[in-house]
Amino acid sequence: MKEETPLVYVVDDDPSIRKALERLLGSAGYDAKTFASALEFMDFDHPDVPGCLVLDIKMPELSGLELQDRLTEKGIFIPIIFITGHGTVPDSVRAMKAGAMDFLQKPFKDSELLGVVSRAIARHGRLRQKKRQMNTLRARLDTLTPREREVFRLVVRGMLNKQVAYDLGITEKTIKVHRAQVMQKMGAQSLADLVRLAEKLGVRSSTV
Repeated sequence: MKEETPLVYVVDDDPSIRKALERLLGSAGYDAKTFASALEFMDFDHPDVPGCLVLDIKMPELSGLELQDRLTEKGIFIPIIFITGHGTVPDSVRAMKAGAMDFLQKPFKDSELLGVVSRAIARHGRLRQKKRQMNTLRARLDTLTPREREVFRLVVRGMLNKQVAYDLGITEKTIKVHRAQVMQKMGAQSLADLVRLAEKLGVRSSTV
């Protein structure tokens, strides 16, 4: 698989800041895409690659904090590095509580920003990997028949085959067959594996 080049988005209404950051990020080996406003950024069709967002906090029309809220509402989770020349403590606290990667005061050192960008991209890589793993697990879960889902739910709660058989009103032999199918379809090598998968999917606390 071809290695993906990280993409760093820069949203700032100051053209000189955008140009300087584009040049800095390019010198560090990153692709940089700049935007003059939060609305312009929202209209962009973002490719599925590792990246982060360097975001000015004070902008006309839509502020950086408001953009952060909108991205969260849309289920878009990309690490955000806020930059500001006149940020306040309440702004920084709000940004960090909402999941921002960092909050840098202008002027900041090039090395300081590049260090945070590197950590943000690494975090995004982990988030994307976790998302892919969850998508794979949900796809496997979708291959289970309704009966196999019932067996899955009860087995990972610690019930023995005979207890599951009694609960579902079928034979223990049939439960063993269903259990083997569940193990195979979910890609589990042991009951412990199956329990871990169930915890990731929330199966133990639901009716799947």
